[in-house]
Amino acid sequence: MEVEGGNTSANDAVARKIPIQSRRAKVFYQFTQQNLPACKPVLTPSWIVTTFLLMGVIFIPIGLVTLRTSHSVIEIVERYDTECIPEKFRGNKVSYIKDSTILKNCSLYLKVPKHMKAPIYIYYQLDNYYQNHRRYVKSRNDQQLLHGLKSNDTSSCQPEDSSNGLPIVPCGLIAWSLFNDTFKFIRESSELVVNRKNIAWKSDRNHKFGKQVYPFNFQNGTFIGGGSLDPSVPLSDQEDLIVWMRTAALPSFRKMYGRIEEDLDADDVIAVHLMNNYNTYSFGGKKKLVLSTSSWLGGKNDFLGVAYVFVGSSSIIISLVFMLLHVKNPRGEGECL
Repeated sequence: MEVEGGNTSANDAVARKIPIQSRRAKVFYQFTQQNLPACKPVLTPSWIVTTFLLMGVIFIPIGLVTLRTSHSVIEIVERYDTECIPEKFRGNKVSYIKDSTILKNCSLYLKVPKHMKAPIYIYYQLDNYYQNHRRYVKSRNDQQLLHGLKSNDTSSCQPEDSSNGLPIVPCGLIAWSLFNDTFKFIRESSELVVNRKNIAWKSDRNHKFGKQVYPFNFQNGTFIGGGSLDPSVPLSDQEDLIVWMRTAALPSFRKMYGRIEEDLDADDVIAVHLMNNYNTYSFGGKKKLVLSTSSWLGGKNDFLGVAYVFVGSSSIIISLVFMLLHVKNPRGEGECL
């Protein structure tokens, strides 16, 4: 009796399995033959006009709010690469910037146009600087940045993979060309404190740069590219380097230098004492100093707001055109042109 019962259960299972397989085969056949049920909306003139009109009504207010928010950001932009060249060297800027015996100190004066609420972000901006060049972008070793000298394969870093027969940490052209201009801000004879912590992405600090990896044999060659690194500080704490190593996609870009964490009042005059060390004169680049507040959208950028307003306005114009055409030449459902 037990055997017969077992056979009965097995037969029931087979009977149930066959319809399931049949249904699956049928669904698969319908899918491959594109016979599945589908929703096919009928795009009548009324639906088209209403859709475009609704897009315009939604997009234009969003664009106006975005533009207003962008314009609320206060920004000071000052180009300093030309002003910080002494008069007698302006005919040969490259020789001036390459001469290590000449002090590169310079002073700028910035007037605050409106009240700037802290935190005030400090950026340096470089123009005509192609960090997205293929050979430049590839000239690094991410494993070495994370594990140091344990990573032996530094062929991707050439020509900055070794110096004087010893490996370089960090290797590659990106690290070698580290930006090294410095800035100090004075207001009414007192120096403004610049917070240079947490200027790099937390994910980069924690996962891409080793906490036990220290600079080694860096900028010890005959040809110096940019800034130097403190050999006693691990790469995970060298935030200037971390910010610089995240290469920019466009030839004009900004990178964060630090934050001023106190308000600046309207008409304040800020004296900026800087060291003009970085060579952009060899390739016709430009250097700018940027002080900026922020909003819930970030920094000052009108593109998003203009794009919303443009798309919304275009949608309304299209809806009006379709409406006029429909009124002039009405056509019922199912009628051919």
